[in-house]
Amino acid sequence: MSDFLRSWLTLVLFGGLAVLIVGALLGLSSLIRPQRQTEQKGMIYESGVDPQGDMWSQSNIRYYVFALMFVLFDVEAVFIFPWATRLEAYGVFGLVEMAIFIFILALGLAYAWRKGLLRWV
Repeated sequence: MSDFLRSWLTLVLFGGLAVLIVGALLGLSSLIRPQRQTEQKGMIYESGVDPQGDMWSQSNIRYYVFALMFVLFDVEAVFIFPWATRLEAYGVFGLVEMAIFIFILALGLAYAWRKGLLRWV
């Protein structure tokens, strides 16, 4: 058997062992946990406050847009950190590319600011 296949076999064995251990532990926990279902356990939980009113309620779209903007700028940070660590290797081309990337994100931020999406009301 070649070294290449042996390395893949090792990976498959360890992956199978991991799946087996996880399955065994989940099965064991389902056997030893208490199975009593009560009305209190089935009630909807809302941050420690007893639920009031209907289960369906309308939310303001602004909160979703705010969360999406957070994810957008979080992803921006994920792209900027590796670029910043290898700045010398990329040279001027990398600098121009990152400047374009940041400019496009700044345009999105300016658009959201102008539309009033960043006001937390």
